[in-house]
Amino acid sequence: MKGYQLTFYTLQSYTHEHRPVHQWLMELAKAMEIRGATVFTAQEGIGVHHRLHSARFFELAEQPVEITMVVSEQECDAILQRVRAESGLRIFYSRAPIDFGTIGAEE
Repeated sequence: MKGYQLTFYTLQSYTHEHRPVHQWLMELAKAMEIRGATVFTAQEGIGVHHRLHSARFFELAEQPVEITMVVSEQECDAILQRVRAESGLRIFYSRAPIDFGTIGAEE
């Protein structure tokens, strides 16, 4: 299948509707029946203001978080439209065209 790898970038401390942004996005993906989404945490990252964000032993609030989804073109359009409609949510994303599919029998 043809589609997109849709990736959102945020920080552990960022919230939307009183919960972490990455959790809100995962709940949205589940509600929209997105076929695959994964949350990754990173050691370090540079943000939009060229500031270094990193996970320190005592402070994880600045830890970068990446939410990656594999979506069809229609799903991509729908989820981006939904995220854009959220008041007060500002989040960086990337979208890259991909081929995807499943190999093997369903268990």
